[in-house]
Amino acid sequence: MLTGARLRVWRSEGDGLTCVTGKVRKAPDRRTLIPIKGVPDLWLEVKATTRRRPNAVAIAKTLGALIESEDETRQVAAELSERYEEIDLIYTISEVLGHTIRLSDTAARILREVSDVVGARRATLLAVDEGGKVLRIVAAQGMNPSEAEPIEVDDPSSIAARVFREGRIHSYNPPVGDESGPANRESRAYRGYAYLSVPVLYATPGGPSRPIGVINFTDRIGGDAFTTGDRKLVAAIANQIGAALANARLVSRDLEQQRLRRELELARDLQLKLLPSPLVIAARADVAARCRPAEVVGGDFYNLMRLTGDRIGVMIGDVSSHGFGASLIMALAMSASGIHAEAAASPAEVIAKLEESLADELRKTEMFLTLFYGVIDPAAGTLFYANAGHPQAFVVRADGRPCRLAATRPPLGLGVGSSEDAEQPWAKRADTLCLFTDGISDATSIDGKRFGEERVLGHVSRMRGRSTLDVLNAVTTELDAFTDGADPADDRTIVLLRA
Repeated sequence: MLTGARLRVWRSEGDGLTCVTGKVRKAPDRRTLIPIKGVPDLWLEVKATTRRRPNAVAIAKTLGALIESEDETRQVAAELSERYEEIDLIYTISEVLGHTIRLSDTAARILREVSDVVGARRATLLAVDEGGKVLRIVAAQGMNPSEAEPIEVDDPSSIAARVFREGRIHSYNPPVGDESGPANRESRAYRGYAYLSVPVLYATPGGPSRPIGVINFTDRIGGDAFTTGDRKLVAAIANQIGAALANARLVSRDLEQQRLRRELELARDLQLKLLPSPLVIAARADVAARCRPAEVVGGDFYNLMRLTGDRIGVMIGDVSSHGFGASLIMALAMSASGIHAEAAASPAEVIAKLEESLADELRKTEMFLTLFYGVIDPAAGTLFYANAGHPQAFVVRADGRPCRLAATRPPLGLGVGSSEDAEQPWAKRADTLCLFTDGISDATSIDGKRFGEERVLGHVSRMRGRSTLDVLNAVTTELDAFTDGADPADDRTIVLLRA
């Protein structure tokens, strides 16, 4: 507050002065007035009301600063008022994108609201595909998205492709635009010449920005021109969309991976359920079996069958690969083996019919299948079998001596073999049929040593008086310790049976 002085502010109007702080009949001599610094055409009159002489220059300087500050506040308020719609739009889009998992759910709304603010009847949001070669439409305003064809990134005639390649804004405002007007205006039925095309950019943490899409606006409402403010606004929104688009892709990829994992787990469960429980023949034999795929699904399998006359059918197979291709052949072999075992007269005939059933699939996949099928008749004391190139097939005799059941023909898929059966004597409840796949015998330790057949046969021989389940558990326990619990490189299957 000032005391000891009377203040008046005067404005210059031509040759005269007008008091802006009240009504005064007579204007003072201009030479007695102090110019207010920073405010054109305003003057300060200072008259002392006490003996103390006021500092008129300091008062004028202070008053000028106050007036300047008020003017700036007024200008900012006016500018904020004019840009309120744009500021509100950016805030709204931030809120929407912050709660969006899939950009496709809100892209159309965002495009519509931005189009309203910049005054465009037609707009498109394009995103580059995962291969980085094609721009595909995400949302559209003023047109049917299904009518828009994908744009090749290297298309020389496409403005959107050019914006994507260069990563910078392109626009045209007739008649003084610095870019050429759209060449395809007539074919696309544009209502005006002006266009605004802005790259959608995204920067990974610590990395440079890169274009991942383009946002386009045409058919300007009102004047056929987009302003500098429109360019800045769309660029700011495009950056927000870029981050949301990248996040949406990450979420989509994660959801897809989760879906695939669920499907793989389901496939694994279904495949393992194809394998019969030992309980199928538990009334006729002491049997234990286990199958562990190297991947989610595999190509190893076994089958246990109750045949007429108290006979038992036992099969083990090993497809030359593992994974989905091998699992398909495994499933086909499992479904066909039971049918052929019931209808065929001998093990060799069963394998021959299986070969016919699998021939096309084995040829197309270029895989082959080692297969052992034996029929045990405990009452007759015989084991009839056919072996299509499966080397890990043994009978461990009552005295602990292992006997290899040699191959009788080549593996399925490597040429047609003979249909002859082989025969071995069988000691009821004393001999043990030992079948396994090379995923067990070829398993290696950390220092590269092979597990081998002898370790498996040694357990079977030493534990002849124990249940087959005890023997199987002993084999798998030693195998896990031998490989230090590492995931198997190949499918592992073992079947042990006494009858």
